[in-house]
Amino acid sequence: MNLEVLVGGGAEVVGPQATLREVAQSMVKSGVGSVGVIDGHELVGILTERDILRGVADDVELDSERAADFMTPAPDTFSPDVDVEEAASWLIETGYRHLPVMRDGELLGIASIRDLLWAMVEGD
Repeated sequence: MNLEVLVGGGAEVVGPQATLREVAQSMVKSGVGSVGVIDGHELVGILTERDILRGVADDVELDSERAADFMTPAPDTFSPDVDVEEAASWLIETGYRHLPVMRDGELLGIASIRDLLWAMVEGD
């Protein structure tokens, strides 16, 4: 099974100047644990719930701190043709929990470790 089955509905995205509060509200509204950070049409980063939690723990001002300052810049991305098990192995090796899936420069979605586990269980 390939990553393509897990994405395609699009990913939640924000701009680099979005505040951490705006990002958190977007995540809650969409029910996602990560967002792509897009500048123009380019993926420049990924911001996760853990990044926001780090900001909260550091007592930052959520209405003034920006996504660009808390995101993981230039994240590794995967093609939708990559096998789910290969992607899961990469997540385990790197310690990441989310991976952006792109085709021809377009963000198709962000697969989570939970998505990959579901696909592997359902695929058996």
